Amino acid sequence: MAGTNHMKEMMTGGPAIILVNPQLGANIGQAARAMANFGLSDLRLVDPRDGWPNEDAVSNSAKALHVIEGAQVFASLEEAIADLQFVFATTARQREMLKPVRGPREAASTLRRRDEAGERTGILFGRERWGLESVEVGLADEIVTFPVNPAFASLNIAQAVLLMGYEWMTSGKAELPIGTPPTIPATKDELLGFYEHLEHALDQENYFRPPHKRATMVENLRSIFAKAALSAQEIHALRGVVAVLEGRKTRPRKDR
Repeated sequence: MAGTNHMKEMMTGGPAIILVNPQLGANIGQAARAMANFGLSDLRLVDPRDGWPNEDAVSNSAKALHVIEGAQVFASLEEAIADLQFVFATTARQREMLKPVRGPREAASTLRRRDEAGERTGILFGRERWGLESVEVGLADEIVTFPVNPAFASLNIAQAVLLMGYEWMTSGKAELPIGTPPTIPATKDELLGFYEHLEHALDQENYFRPPHKRATMVENLRSIFAKAALSAQEIHALRGVVAVLEGRKTRPRKDR
């Protein structure tokens, strides 16, 4: 799903996204796009293999240029996290170290709480081929890992950033970019008019058989439509359908 709404204010901030020794500019660009999708803007690169700036990163960012242009480059991970107060390390491998391990939702809640308290936070993401070294994980406060297929647990950088970005966004008061169109519920009078119109049309076709079961059949039909919580517009459309089935070009002008 593509597209950028330039009429809305760009969301920025959130935890720093730290890519350790990323190898491909394309992956950096895709990670930047994922960051922009979910309101993250602090991108930090530790010793990117192909240098920086990188044209592949730009072309793969889907115009998330505020993230790309604001990216900071560091020679070491220690320098990249020096100003941060709390850091998660992402990994799918079991580590022989006594650090709390969180799922992405719990991790995002922790980051949100600390961010709202004024702390500077970050998330470490490792290399495409083998992730983070144990010594790098050791610099983090806690570990975050994803509930994935254990037989196929590897995620690329952009996927991992996107998952954490989504959880970050939903941990706050996120607004959906689109909403359900407003509707006007049908009045009881409109509903009753539709019922009577439908039942009259069915009577003309001798639908209610045997006659002594008519009351029960009518009750069942009305129950079906009552559950639908129809709007005034939907009632209008349904009466048009009934009118066509009656052989009319439009429904009767007079509702009841």
